[in-house]
Amino acid sequence: MTEKLEIKPLEQLDACVEAPPSKAHTLRALFLAALAEGKSEIISPLIADDQMRAIEALRQLGVGIELCDKRIEVNGTGGRRFVLPDESLYVGMSGVSMHFLLALVSLAPQGTVRIDGAERMRTGRPVQKLLDSLNMLGVRAQSVFDNGCLPVDVRSGGMRGGRAVVRGATGSQYFSSILISAPYAKTDVILESEGDLVSKPYIDITIDCMARFGVEAVNEAYRFFRVHAGQRYRGIAYRVEGDFSNASYFLGAAAITGGRIRVQNLQQDSRQGDKIFIEILKRMGCKVQWGKGFVEIKGGDLSGVEENVADCPDLVPGLAVIASFARGTSVFRGVKGLRFKECDRLAAVITELRKMGVDAIDGPDELRVVGTVHHHGAEISTYNDHRMAMSFSMAGLRTPGVVILQPEVVSKSFPDFYEFWDGLYD
Repeated sequence: MTEKLEIKPLEQLDACVEAPPSKAHTLRALFLAALAEGKSEIISPLIADDQMRAIEALRQLGVGIELCDKRIEVNGTGGRRFVLPDESLYVGMSGVSMHFLLALVSLAPQGTVRIDGAERMRTGRPVQKLLDSLNMLGVRAQSVFDNGCLPVDVRSGGMRGGRAVVRGATGSQYFSSILISAPYAKTDVILESEGDLVSKPYIDITIDCMARFGVEAVNEAYRFFRVHAGQRYRGIAYRVEGDFSNASYFLGAAAITGGRIRVQNLQQDSRQGDKIFIEILKRMGCKVQWGKGFVEIKGGDLSGVEENVADCPDLVPGLAVIASFARGTSVFRGVKGLRFKECDRLAAVITELRKMGVDAIDGPDELRVVGTVHHHGAEISTYNDHRMAMSFSMAGLRTPGVVILQPEVVSKSFPDFYEFWDGLYD
């Protein structure tokens, strides 16, 4: 991959692509299979940077994992056959791996496990609130530099269990981290959400995946979550569904160009929260048709929308780009968590839209994008963030001169993205 990639405008879009496997489902399946008793087979997984970071860390903990043709074979530990790693567990830029490991390593034999990551993880992705919640459950976890970020030392030897309060505004990954390891605590685990819980659909995915592996987690109106101690995951064959988040850029391509696209490997009854992207496109003026295992989008005359996106934050950069081509002003609320992603996505999106001549403004918890027909080309900085690269690639389908810098950042979640993208021009 080159250091920069110019996106060529597309006069007419009429294409069919297949959605890549779900990032969220693949990562959850890996951690659940690692905890399970017996062998699991993860079928049609996503293999990208985040998954490899998780696999490498789990292998350091003694989990047997083999990458095969279109599947991953995992020999589980039963939650009790982990080993103390010789070195720090390095998660790179994988936020999910970081969060899930912070709880899981407490189940390793007694000792200290250090989790570390890239510079952004050491300064811009705080985990102190998760550490506080884990300490309530008897897990001794501390930020090494007392800044609430990585590296973190976790005293392993088991999770006591009990009751913990988790800030709802911090997002779903804190809850999912604890829920996944909770069955192996000495006593029942009860999580209480403090304040409104954001990204609820990702917790739904976690609880659904846990059930598939044989453990029940009770959701009480997203206020309390309960997991009874003594339950155990069992090894299974788990097929990964298609990813609405990564499919959104191809669906958005149809919206921006006024063309047509069919995306295969997407299920209308999926629990993925980012499925809402299709309804938002419909409200903006696109035509939508669902079929067996696919969705088809036909672009139309786009109008601005007002949406609360607290449950689907990963969609916001792409929605902001699409909104810049719509008539009127779009308002996206519930966006403050975007400042703590792979980059400060709120600031990054605004900066890059302004480079293209688009008026974009942030408020305390909202993003406003004023649509225009006067876009101009620009070199788009990607901030080491895969979603910035993929989102602004859509803009290049309509606007000449859009150049994506460091396009290789897509390897975090969709290594073949630009190969798929090239297929739009066939």
